[in-house]
Amino acid sequence: MHDVYGNVMEWVQDWYADSYYAASPEADPAGPVTGLSRVVRGGSWDVFSALIGDINRNSSGPDTRYDFIGFRVVREIVEPGVK
Repeated sequence: MHDVYGNVMEWVQDWYADSYYAASPEADPAGPVTGLSRVVRGGSWDVFSALIGDINRNSSGPDTRYDFIGFRVVREIVEPGVK
């Protein structure tokens, strides 16, 4: 993970399940297929310093809005001549 310590917690695509990691794949777990809440990771300006980090994992309803939760836009950079 890169740059997860920003101004907002990152709202990710995965559905949240409290006990999911107990039986999930070790490499790149995709999260449950369905759920009621989405995963929110990282830290923001509005959390205690002990909670800032990529291991911080919480949940938030998909329709919930807070000024300390956002999302990350990713774009792959392809260098000319590299395949």
